[in-house]
Amino acid sequence: MKVSMRRLMALAMAGTMTLMAGCSQASSSATGSSDTQIASGESGAEKTASGDKTVIEYWHCNAETQGGLVVDDLVKKFNEENDHIEVVAKYNPDMYKGLMQNLQAEAATGNTPALVQIGWAFLDYFSNNFDYVAPQDAIDKFDSEDANFLTDNFLPNVLDLAVNSNGEQVGIPYSLSSPVLYINKDLLKEAGLSEDGPETWQEVQEFAEAVKEKTGKYGFYMQEPADFWAQQALVESAGADMLTADASGKKKASFATEDGIAAMQMMQDMVKDGSALHVSWEEGCQSFIDGNCAMLYTTIARRASVQKGAQFDVATVKSPLWNDKERKVPAGGCFLAITAQSDEQIQAAWEFEKYLYSVESMAAWTEGTGYVPPRKDVAEAENGLKDFLAENTMMNAAIEQMDGVVSWTAFPGDAGLEAEQLLLDMRDQILGGQVSAKDGMTSTQDAINQLLDAQ
Repeated sequence: MKVSMRRLMALAMAGTMTLMAGCSQASSSATGSSDTQIASGESGAEKTASGDKTVIEYWHCNAETQGGLVVDDLVKKFNEENDHIEVVAKYNPDMYKGLMQNLQAEAATGNTPALVQIGWAFLDYFSNNFDYVAPQDAIDKFDSEDANFLTDNFLPNVLDLAVNSNGEQVGIPYSLSSPVLYINKDLLKEAGLSEDGPETWQEVQEFAEAVKEKTGKYGFYMQEPADFWAQQALVESAGADMLTADASGKKKASFATEDGIAAMQMMQDMVKDGSALHVSWEEGCQSFIDGNCAMLYTTIARRASVQKGAQFDVATVKSPLWNDKERKVPAGGCFLAITAQSDEQIQAAWEFEKYLYSVESMAAWTEGTGYVPPRKDVAEAENGLKDFLAENTMMNAAIEQMDGVVSWTAFPGDAGLEAEQLLLDMRDQILGGQVSAKDGMTSTQDAINQLLDAQ
């Protein structure tokens, strides 16, 4: 539920504060000190000022291998340059689903952080179940001199990614990614395969089998964190749709089609014959980095850690096609939402958030992760990514497939968390060989539709 301007104006007025964008690229630092893992305890909304500083919490789900180091750097830089705000970064495991569960538990105690990352799949769930401050409301009240910040710096279609089904701008897009195929060119060459990598999912299966047969190593791994994001890309590229609307506009789960089942059955077959891995996300990525797996299907946001760790000729190629069907890749990443409840916290949250969207901070975020910057002027800016993109070709695959980007499936109403868990259980059962793709997908589709019907 959005906090309205009326509620904003009713909150006690905080002291005058000069807003600063905070422009400077982050430097490297060790992780862990400010990046406290969420467990329990007092939230940013309950913290009092530390000396003369307002203390706020920034909740994120960036592990060390996926942006955690950059989060630490950006927070450290902001805190060093700011004399009236102290940001405490809090890491939430289990990706956006884990953060949402922690936020739910914290809100039940009457506490909230000030600024949070919300995954695209939880856009409606978050806006239906939590109080938040719309970004333009915060700007109008605390940064009126830069009232056009959103329209000046973001394309309309990018801003629309953070607009819920009621047409409300819930937050601002922060991390944009899509899944790409990382390839070990040396290992493919050893198996007698093209170093350019496969172009279709059928070729992925053929390449994986050849790598297993010729080298004894694994051919393929598709990421398996606590979300169905990568599998959505596979299923929808095969021709199925995660959700469809009936004549009345009511949405139904619809992924258990012949095409969708064939896609997941292919994955089960590859795991069964030993050409693909079925392990945790960290284990799968590390297997690829160690040279024990020839192809890794995961987010471009892993680019930095893969590039740093791989001791072989590594490259990225676009997400594979399913024969002659169109490529569909869900927009990954998150938007930032202000969940602070007092004027003092809201004002501080907006100042820190604006700092994160500066050209220099956005450039540091992209260089340290691989996320495509949502701000429209970062790629061409001299103080942005101009030189970096000219030298770093591993980003090209994600940039070149932007025309195939679709929305990450967000189940309507309050079904988001439970529907996502059903998909994860289905994935584990299919890849683990407990059920066939047909039985697992059909029963899960039915269960999700029962949830949707009950709303």
